[in-house]
Amino acid sequence: MSAAAVLAVVAAAVAALAAAASGYELTKNGTVITYDRRSLIIDGHREIFFSGSIHYPRSPPDTWPDLISKAKEGGLNVIESYVFWNGHEPEQGVYNFEGRYDLIKFFKLIQEKEMYAIVRIGPFVQAEWNHGGLPYWLREIPDIIFRTNNEPFKKYMKQFVTLIVNKLKEAKLFASQGGPIILAQIENEYQHLEVAFKEAGTKYINWAAKMAIATNTGVPWIMCKQTKAPGEVIPTCNGRHCGDTWPGPADKKKPLLWTENWTAQYRVFGDPPSQRSAEDIAFSVARFFSVGGTMANYYMYHGGTNFGRNGAAFVMPRYYDEAPLDEFGLYKEPKWGHLRDLHHALRHCKKALLWGNPSVQPLGKLYEARVFEMKEKNVCVAFLSNHNTKEDGTVTFRGQKYFVARRSISILADCKTVVFSTQHVNSQHNQRTFHFADQTVQDNVWEMYSEEKIPRYSKTSIRTQRPLEQYNQTKDKTDYLWYTTSFRLETDDLPYRKEVKPVLEVSSHGHAIVAFVNDAFVGCGHGTKINKAFTMEKAMDLKVGVNHVAILSSTLGLMDSGSYLEHRMAGVYTVTIQGLNTGTLDLTTNGWGHVVGLDGERRRVHSEQGMGAVAWKPGKDNQPLTWYRRRFDPPSGTDPVVIDLTPMGKGFLFVNGEGLGRYWVSYHHALGKPSQYLYHVPRSLLRPKGNTLMFFEEEGGKPDAIMILTVKRDNICTFMTGLKPTAVLSCPTKKTIQSVVFASYGNPLGICGNYTVGSCHAPRTKEVVEKACVGRKTCSLVVSSEVYGGDVHCPGTTGTLAVQAKCSKRPPRSAATAQ
Repeated sequence: MSAAAVLAVVAAAVAALAAAASGYELTKNGTVITYDRRSLIIDGHREIFFSGSIHYPRSPPDTWPDLISKAKEGGLNVIESYVFWNGHEPEQGVYNFEGRYDLIKFFKLIQEKEMYAIVRIGPFVQAEWNHGGLPYWLREIPDIIFRTNNEPFKKYMKQFVTLIVNKLKEAKLFASQGGPIILAQIENEYQHLEVAFKEAGTKYINWAAKMAIATNTGVPWIMCKQTKAPGEVIPTCNGRHCGDTWPGPADKKKPLLWTENWTAQYRVFGDPPSQRSAEDIAFSVARFFSVGGTMANYYMYHGGTNFGRNGAAFVMPRYYDEAPLDEFGLYKEPKWGHLRDLHHALRHCKKALLWGNPSVQPLGKLYEARVFEMKEKNVCVAFLSNHNTKEDGTVTFRGQKYFVARRSISILADCKTVVFSTQHVNSQHNQRTFHFADQTVQDNVWEMYSEEKIPRYSKTSIRTQRPLEQYNQTKDKTDYLWYTTSFRLETDDLPYRKEVKPVLEVSSHGHAIVAFVNDAFVGCGHGTKINKAFTMEKAMDLKVGVNHVAILSSTLGLMDSGSYLEHRMAGVYTVTIQGLNTGTLDLTTNGWGHVVGLDGERRRVHSEQGMGAVAWKPGKDNQPLTWYRRRFDPPSGTDPVVIDLTPMGKGFLFVNGEGLGRYWVSYHHALGKPSQYLYHVPRSLLRPKGNTLMFFEEEGGKPDAIMILTVKRDNICTFMTGLKPTAVLSCPTKKTIQSVVFASYGNPLGICGNYTVGSCHAPRTKEVVEKACVGRKTCSLVVSSEVYGGDVHCPGTTGTLAVQAKCSKRPPRSAATAQ
């Protein structure tokens, strides 16, 4: 079967399957969840599961219904989320289950959408979340060691797990009570720590399993990335290719479940852009199901935002923006659509997957067929795999020839008809665009409030011989700690030559510093995610007499993984002066004063009440250690809003008193650009008029050049080749196709947003596409030379149709087809 024929069959089959997709009804009287090697079993019936991670604290509550609905529309039947201990119990015995931390509301919304849920209680979760979800106050419990056979840690862990389980029980959210939760997770990715803690680690993980089971949730418990999960607990896989890298549970009575299939790569400050293709994700899921897996979870399906100070060390606020639903909850195509088509295809085959006899048939070097078949009932599904990374190929299976693209899997729903190919994307593409908002220049008046005088040793109350470790002082209440000392120099100490300057050398455990000498800015230094410790060396001016050194050290979150988290360190640890006539002056034991936090933080200048209690001055550019503010009205419409902080350095962003996250645009990755410079402002935070945009800037920048933008994914595209397959273009809700930006049949080139015509361009293409699509929400385009007047004899033609259309809010007409 040719590639063109495969595409034609795929398009028709997927369209039919999409129309047949339906929801999942949950019983109200309680559901029995069991399992065998093949799958989880719901009230006696095996089932396959497509799950997506959406973390409730990473998105505003008003967006939860839309995110869950889009996940269901994408073919998911499960939503998965961690539970975040330090969000729910930020202070010992002080609880928060409101706003973005209203997990009961979140899971009830999942139930309302007739979907299942997985709750990953942990309570250590990692998740690129501050301290891996563990509250800071745990570090101050006497004799505590995290995540090992340590009685203090086990005591508080059990208390929190019991609290969460009881809250979920009270809301009747476990499936055994008629709720949506079918699985619960205890601990997370412990296997490598068990090796580190040896016998104490094994005792701890066995204790954790027994403790969890004793809570009597009525649903199975899982352990993620824990091959030797104790007793009844099901081990699950994490990674990109669990179908190839994981043999499954050693206990052959437990099913193959995949809790984290990474849809991209989380990013930290200093990282260049990273992507994972829709084709690669689809291949990994198809492969997992072909080897007997029956549940795959996308981590993340929607990443959202690390608001406030919630990101782990160096992790950016933008989280898994490359997921099927991007940071703003917009469809990322073709990833969302290609995976939707995969889910429909696999669901169409679920009887064979769940009950068929598995077999493997080699089809050549790096080619194979994996088959699930019930011959007596004429039920069959085959996965034809090509593991060559560079060569397409044709295989013969049961007397028929099939084209199988390089590194792809074709799914044959009846062991005859190709209904899906992981390498052939039939869903549309889209392009995200950012649009200048007039509110950028309207009343663009900035005011500033500079930090009070840079602290000096004589004015501090926390004094020690050596610099103190930072986390123990800031206690996760602030990112900032001042270190200050004073020293005297004589005339003979200073260099005689004017062009020679002394050098301030500061060594730090991390993460970043800004240094001042005699109140003058000297420079900045920082570590990286991999190497947090660093040394800064900056030239400076000194004077005869008393000199004052002040260093503002900042952290970017606590570590979220590894053993002995309670002992991780940050902050300044040695300081020397190089280049003096009398040699190196070591200030490390000179006597140090410390000030926790910023003056503006103590005054709460980011709040309405606090900002009114300080004197604001007209804003100036390039002022370090300065709070800036301006008022703005929200852009019209409902499109997401972002702030472009390209002109700034490093600091923290607020809107209407809410912390939106750390920014660090002065730190460029290897390609010469900041890792993140656009910051999401949820519309639920905005008032109709007079919103306050505020930030604390550490290094200096140009606030007048900051822009307010809106976000759209209104450029939709198709790029399809084949023998009369049908390309479908569809606009987002309440929008229709306003114009056709590009259309070419023949051999067009490029990607969505940057197509060009080839040498075999059919001139009528745009006219035909406009007639079929403009003014409609959805249109179908048959890919055929007859429709567009293409020349089938043109040298180099590929029979490809490329279209880019623009969506906007217009009254829709009925759908149409070009044929």
